[in-house]
Amino acid sequence: MADQLGIYIHIPFCRSKCDYCDFYSLSGREADMDKYQKALLAHIRETSPHAKGMEVDTIYFGGGTPSYYGAPRLRALLTALRRQFRVRKDAEITVEANPDSVDFRSLKRLRRAGFNRISLGIQSACDAHLHNLNRPHNFLQTRDAVDAARKAGFDNLSVDLIYGLPGQDMADWQNTLDQTLALNPNHLSCYGLKVEDGTPLSLRVADGLSLPDDDLQADMYLYTVDRLTQAGYQQYEISNFAQPGMESRHNLRYWLTRPYIGFGPGAHSDFGGRRYSFIRDLDGYISGVLGGKTVIDSSDLIPDRERGGEYLMLRLRTTRGIEEWEYRRTYFMNFAPLEELLRSYERLGFAMQEDGRWRLTAKGFLLSNQLIGMLMEKQEQSCLETLLPRLRREPLSNKE
Repeated sequence: MADQLGIYIHIPFCRSKCDYCDFYSLSGREADMDKYQKALLAHIRETSPHAKGMEVDTIYFGGGTPSYYGAPRLRALLTALRRQFRVRKDAEITVEANPDSVDFRSLKRLRRAGFNRISLGIQSACDAHLHNLNRPHNFLQTRDAVDAARKAGFDNLSVDLIYGLPGQDMADWQNTLDQTLALNPNHLSCYGLKVEDGTPLSLRVADGLSLPDDDLQADMYLYTVDRLTQAGYQQYEISNFAQPGMESRHNLRYWLTRPYIGFGPGAHSDFGGRRYSFIRDLDGYISGVLGGKTVIDSSDLIPDRERGGEYLMLRLRTTRGIEEWEYRRTYFMNFAPLEELLRSYERLGFAMQEDGRWRLTAKGFLLSNQLIGMLMEKQEQSCLETLLPRLRREPLSNKE
């Protein structure tokens, strides 16, 4: 069986920039779309020989707002990927969209081209909250977009929601969940609002804009887990819930540390044992690719010990969690110190062991950064305790 590969295509164009967004995206640059398309197509041709023999089983068009880029360009990119890579017939092919930038005609074109999963950025069912975030749509447009996607043949529909918004209380969030569930999405991503430095929202918060406190955000999260479980959705990652069998295969690739290649400014890749990213500069990316210059911003060869840390950090974001012998045979590191700490988490209700695997509970997910950080510190300490005696037995020689 051929090795599996994921592909991510970054589309950095937006109709307008949302106040909370710190992804690399730009508004008012529509005139550069054709040049960007040319650069992407060239970059795909240049990169594909490095993945010879691998099968692509997931493709994800993210942004930005891919749907704003236009169906003809998206179709041309997908055609090029199929021509240059070995794309499986059953590959999951996702396109992100905003409700205001899709209609039945454009969605039908995408579905016929082979896109089979759509991710809609809904964020809230309250128009006042959407306006406050500078979102370019209202909830009526969300309903219309969902209806158009279903009629166009998309039977794998995901939606994004945000809780902890300015002025939002528990009743508002409960209403957003209820209104969204009435749309019967197959998958939901529910994120707590994070105020990123340098965004317009961070400036508004600095000027006194109030947000729900940490306790209310925690209550909103725990309510989400319970409400979606009751509605038949299975939580498979901290912020992600799916109807049975409808998990995002592409996002699971990131959390299960499987290889993927990214294209576009700011895109990241994990391929060939190396993690690398491209410059966050549209003009620089276009001129670099078309001019045969490097567009790499950072590149690191990842040693096994660091991969072991990634295993803990990413797998413990999922309900699949981690397993002792999976860890031992893959990274050749001692699991006992980690299990000791996990047992203490279990006593506090933050972790549980099920079918031989350790995972965080819903309460543990609320503290995941701290809990996983402590496990990674324990791992590093264990590695040093194993290494130091060896170094004492085999001192470095002083050679001229």
